[in-house]
Amino acid sequence: MLDRLSLGLQPIVHNLNLPTVIKTTIFPGDQEETLMIATQVGEIFYIRNNTIGTFLDIRQNILQLGTNGGYDERGLLGLAFHPNFRYNGLFYLHYSLADSEGPGALPGGFSPNPCDENTLNLRWTDRENRYDHIDTVEEWMLQNEGQPIKRRTLLNIRRPFANHNGVNSLNFSPETGRLVLTIGDGGLGYDPFNLAQTDNEIAGKIIEIDVDMDLFIDNMPVVTRFSELSLQVLESLTVIAKGVRNIPGISYQFFNDRYIKYVGNVGQDLVESIFAFIYYRPVPATDIVKSYIMNSSSNQEGFINLGWRGWEGDLPTSLIRPCDSNLNQKIIAYYNEAITISTKRIYPLCCYYHQDPRVDKFQGRALTGVQAYMGNEIPSLMGSCVFTDFARRTNTVSPPRGVLAYTWFTPECQMNEYYMIDIDYDFGNEAAFFTCLGSNINQTKLYLGVYGSANVTDLNRGSVYEIVKL
Repeated sequence: MLDRLSLGLQPIVHNLNLPTVIKTTIFPGDQEETLMIATQVGEIFYIRNNTIGTFLDIRQNILQLGTNGGYDERGLLGLAFHPNFRYNGLFYLHYSLADSEGPGALPGGFSPNPCDENTLNLRWTDRENRYDHIDTVEEWMLQNEGQPIKRRTLLNIRRPFANHNGVNSLNFSPETGRLVLTIGDGGLGYDPFNLAQTDNEIAGKIIEIDVDMDLFIDNMPVVTRFSELSLQVLESLTVIAKGVRNIPGISYQFFNDRYIKYVGNVGQDLVESIFAFIYYRPVPATDIVKSYIMNSSSNQEGFINLGWRGWEGDLPTSLIRPCDSNLNQKIIAYYNEAITISTKRIYPLCCYYHQDPRVDKFQGRALTGVQAYMGNEIPSLMGSCVFTDFARRTNTVSPPRGVLAYTWFTPECQMNEYYMIDIDYDFGNEAAFFTCLGSNINQTKLYLGVYGSANVTDLNRGSVYEIVKL
């Protein structure tokens, strides 16, 4: 019988800056795994024998964060270790480049108006000047003497707005052996330029990179579209999915001789969603560009579409308008797109809502982690998909608290229920925002990143815990 669980937290380290990635790897010459922690400001730490050490510090490479009130979604967002890191020392970073700031693609905010066609068909123009920042994906190498150095740049991506860049955005697929980049739609809200559904746009996609092609491109261009890349780079890329709004990574679960892929889509105003799929047909980036040049559609049979911006999880993307009473009305924002995409998208495995009248559920804010668990230390969770929310919505004045919950894969591809996990840990009077979720290599341990503020500029308020059975 599936039910609500109570679990504990075992502290590993305190006084960190905001954690964005937690995972393990095996260092050259070692036999056991080492816990690695990346922070948003640009530090990477290792934990060995209950001692913390600095693996890499690239804070000088990261743009200045939190300049608009302290909260920020840029920074060091992705860290992945090559499956053969133990032998080749290769690892990969995704971060927002220093001194790359621009004015943004649109002045002010954005909200679609179903009565104004102009707001439904905006185009991102003057991209070389109207953008927010540049993200880079790089390959680094741990040298024999233990000093990491940058080896090459894989991608430079111009981003229209500051948010929706992804988090825990780099992971290796055990299925294909390729590096997987999970990147959001470019931000602001409501995806003003519909980048997530436009095949030629890099934004709003899940992309596989064949790093074993070992391409070295001098002066890697800064791009927004696949068609702006060279043929050499295009041949190293395949696209797994589109329709991504914002995404906290991808998790693979080996079950019955096949891999289940779990991904999350952060919601707009209504719902947070976890998706799961087994079978898919990635589209080579070269095919996407050919179709773009010929103004035709590429073969998308088996291509994963998460539905955004026409769909927000299991609901059509909607605008919220207040009624005369305490109720709100929901107006479909992109009706035609919701209809067009309805038969092309996959349905969520699980959703949780920003407003939910059910007494055994919670009101969510933003999905921050999705992680398969295959351990037997917490038997009730074995084979499940665990997820985290940044901080639940409440009507009380108590300090903010993140949320842990879990769900299960359904072979029938039907939506499933989720179940809350009560955390038996005293955070005191401090806020506890859940910023990321991680695991060890075999997914037998779960790690939680917590921050005492929503603002990255409030330094040294982070902790990492192992989630444990009581």
